[in-house]
Amino acid sequence: MAVRALLGACLAVVFAIPSRAQDAVRSRVAGGAVAAAHRIGPGAAPGMRLDGRLDEAFWRDAVPLGSFRQREPREGEPATEETEVRIAYDADNLLLAVDARDTHPAGPVARILERDRLLVPGMPSGLDYAGDDVVVIVLDPSHDHRNAVILATNPNGAEFDALVTDEGREINTSWRGNWQVAARRTATGWSAEFRIPFRTLRATGTDGVWGLNVARLIRRENEEVLWTGWRRGTEGLLRISAAGHLTGVTEVPRQGLDLEVKPFVLGSGDAERPEEGGTVRSQGAEIGLDLKYEVRPGLVLDGTLNTDFAQAEVDDEQVNLTRFDLFLPEKREFFLENAGIFEFGQQVTGTSPAFLMFFSRRIGVADSGAVPVRSGLRLTGRAGRQTLGLLNVLTRGAWDEPASDFSVARVKRDVGSTGYVGAMLTDRRWNGGHNTAGGADFSLWPSRNLNIQGLAVRTETSGPGGDDGAYGLRVNYRTSRVDLDIGHLSIGPDVEARSGFVRRTDVRQTAGYGYWLLRPGLPQVRTVTLGAHGTHVVRSDGELVDWDAGSWVQVNSNAGDMLVLYHSRSFTLLDEAFDLADSVPVPVGGYRNTISNLYVATSTARPVATNGYLSKQRFFGGRMASVGAELRLALGSHVSLIAAWDRNDADLPGGSFVADVTRLRMSYAVTTRLFANALVQYNSLERRASANLRLHWMYRPGSDVFVVLNEERGSDISAWAFASRGLRLKVTYQRLL
Repeated sequence: MAVRALLGACLAVVFAIPSRAQDAVRSRVAGGAVAAAHRIGPGAAPGMRLDGRLDEAFWRDAVPLGSFRQREPREGEPATEETEVRIAYDADNLLLAVDARDTHPAGPVARILERDRLLVPGMPSGLDYAGDDVVVIVLDPSHDHRNAVILATNPNGAEFDALVTDEGREINTSWRGNWQVAARRTATGWSAEFRIPFRTLRATGTDGVWGLNVARLIRRENEEVLWTGWRRGTEGLLRISAAGHLTGVTEVPRQGLDLEVKPFVLGSGDAERPEEGGTVRSQGAEIGLDLKYEVRPGLVLDGTLNTDFAQAEVDDEQVNLTRFDLFLPEKREFFLENAGIFEFGQQVTGTSPAFLMFFSRRIGVADSGAVPVRSGLRLTGRAGRQTLGLLNVLTRGAWDEPASDFSVARVKRDVGSTGYVGAMLTDRRWNGGHNTAGGADFSLWPSRNLNIQGLAVRTETSGPGGDDGAYGLRVNYRTSRVDLDIGHLSIGPDVEARSGFVRRTDVRQTAGYGYWLLRPGLPQVRTVTLGAHGTHVVRSDGELVDWDAGSWVQVNSNAGDMLVLYHSRSFTLLDEAFDLADSVPVPVGGYRNTISNLYVATSTARPVATNGYLSKQRFFGGRMASVGAELRLALGSHVSLIAAWDRNDADLPGGSFVADVTRLRMSYAVTTRLFANALVQYNSLERRASANLRLHWMYRPGSDVFVVLNEERGSDISAWAFASRGLRLKVTYQRLL
């Protein structure tokens, strides 16, 4: 009943708030850079050729924005190369023209042609540039100063897109929008043209004021320049509140019914060799349907029937060297758009979150394999000063998972220019059982440098146990030289969030880190970072279970090379035995641990780049030595190879093991719309080899052909014994109504 009540309240908010409720926010263009979009009259835009040549007449009528300034390496100084951006629009699309001039026309680096490779997730900025010259467009169509669409390209016309939520708190690089770009080299550098449907941007079209920023990376100088928001620490690409303003985008009509219909046809063939011997073969064919409807400007309803995720990229092989579950990213299309709205939790330290109330990989994924999704609905977006997210997904029973009904309701109310207060409710029901979690959270910005986050959660489960609470508080202070972060998270012993991710329960965890960034002015050295971190974890009764303290030194060169030295000491009290890497038993007891690590990476701007690490640990009463290396080869713009190898050699009182994980990732991009990928992996500890081959052809915007081949080999007898093989052919067709 609580879930239905919150769902009803959110829907009431959607339809009760008139669109003019945001006018007070949107109509203000107070301070910051301002650009104007040029309206193209009827009949002018259809004659436009998307070829990267800025020779259409209307580009001459559009007023260019320029005056880019450096963020790196010399903050605030004018860019060493000139960049001009012109913006226009017609009844259906936003159009952008970029003239990226270069006094050395052969200087721009362009080795990437494949989609979604131009930027990569990184820390602490959230997104790092890969190896090419890049222009990045940041668009905030709702002008809420929090959320944005990021689009990027290089001189090859490669595409990259992402969704940014709450100024970089969540960055969704797996999202794929429907837009086009073309680029070309010129005698004065390179140029690009973007065509972005208003459908993709979910533009509100109420008062014609959007948020806008443009960034450019001049790779040979490792120089990052921005139109606005170029200050370090408090601004940057992902600080949407630091963006400028785009005016004049008026007269944007509703796009027909604002309905996208996307049916798919899937053919499959599988072969599997069970333990008892023989080979089991099966074939099948399925049809399904995805729908997308804009209920009102900025608010999107997604629907899916008989969903299949055959085209999703497989996960990388990992050896779990902890006693906690691995945290793997979401890659399935249905869950990606506006996924950041459902972010609710806290990550105090480490690579996996300590607590998430909702984790979409709980839906349709089991330890033994995929769980069929019968249907799903998602309503996400903005309504007035509220950000809303509603989700309901039904799954069939499979493996050890019963048929389940997942429901999620999320609402956030704007506070100030960039903060919010919010609430969330998740509910999972199966065979008469249920698990419900509800909570409230906030993120406030008392100043541009200071962010305070907090949350409180209560869970309730049918049957014994599962009824408990969690709360947390986190404070971050950042300038261009200093970053300080401290947080406390308490999770009760009976907390159970079956729609989310909980690393462990019955903990009170206080953790923090800080670093000081120096710019010493030494030859070839851009920055030196001195950092430290610490964690203190006790049970709810006060008994110490974990602590760690560490420090690091990081040196970055002007060319983009990196050297990191790291050392830490820690203590762990185990009250329950576990098997390390599922192979070596670790008994109950207290353990003092140390780790020393060296990491080196060369700049990805070079056609041959590499990185590697050496690590020595004493943990769980024994020792472990780790070594890893990765080699990246860019063989022109069409072919790239990444070869990686990791070895963990552990010797503990309960036993020893050597785990080698080898990966070979090969990519061949025929064009920006047709590419093939192969990922071959071998895990020596599990004696398992796997291959994932994917051919992806975007034969028209929004419509795709996927051919996917998966094969797995390995058994206790032989590492190369055939285990399973699957072939998928999936064809989608998008129709706009």
